[in-house]
Amino acid sequence: MASKLRKLREQGGATAPPELALETSSDWHQKFTDYLRSECHLAKNTVESYGRDLQRLLRWCDRRPVQQLQMADLSQFVAWLQTEGLAPSSISRAIVTVRMFFKYLQLEGVVQDNPSELLESQKMWQRIPKAITPAAVERFLQAPKKYDTYWQRDCAILELLYATGCRVSEVSNLLTANVQLKEGYCLVEGKGSKQRMVPIGEQAAKAIRLYLEELRSTLVGEQLPEKTPWLILSRTGKRLRREAIWELVKRYALRADVDPEISPHTLRHSFATHMLTGGADLRQIQELLGHASIQTTQIYTQVESSRLKRIHRQFHPRA
Repeated sequence: MASKLRKLREQGGATAPPELALETSSDWHQKFTDYLRSECHLAKNTVESYGRDLQRLLRWCDRRPVQQLQMADLSQFVAWLQTEGLAPSSISRAIVTVRMFFKYLQLEGVVQDNPSELLESQKMWQRIPKAITPAAVERFLQAPKKYDTYWQRDCAILELLYATGCRVSEVSNLLTANVQLKEGYCLVEGKGSKQRMVPIGEQAAKAIRLYLEELRSTLVGEQLPEKTPWLILSRTGKRLRREAIWELVKRYALRADVDPEISPHTLRHSFATHMLTGGADLRQIQELLGHASIQTTQIYTQVESSRLKRIHRQFHPRA
């Protein structure tokens, strides 16, 4: 289809002919995600997230051709996302997805104008990330007990998430060969397949060492080592999926009586916030988190500012 549309555009056609324009929802979804993978070279998780966002838009359109949407329609779509209870960060990403999708339609000659260009900036939807206190983190990290079947592994996971500030997908995909306990660091593969070195810390290293010595070989079983290169394994000796890590974080949060809304990303936010509070430079935090832009990291200055304002209101006699 793409080659036909490009030829049409080169011949002076303003829009696609009816037989090309009237694609089904599944067609649009498939072609757009293929474009993100092959031409934009986005990471698998990013492509999946953008694909889900597009599915929401296509469902919202119902039977109306997506190429007929105007700015007012897209604004209504964003308002609908709010009523669906999506987090501001998810709405922010959905706006980015809509923009990318209509840019794609422009490139393919399906539409002339891009109505999404006037959508509110994603910064309008950005909220300060939630972090938990160091005391709550301490309770949470001590939640796995020896009566838990895989307590050594679970301790290692929780310690890793907080000690490194890694994304849950980075911990899930972490290779045993890339963990250097003696030197105290690990090599993680972040977004865009970019590797970075992240310090582990003494407590996390201790938890990982215990897991390696007491449990991991049992999980590997009779499988060949090359078949199980990942550090964190499931009970069947396979890579522990990020969804499973998310579930165990929720379970231990409930046991430790910390914020029920906690997620692996909360630990990443807490890592950054506590580092900033402790005096770390913003550029250093950016490097540790693997942020491509310092602007992404700057949101943590808002977290610290909010904390100071709260303390001021609580204790100053004229606040």
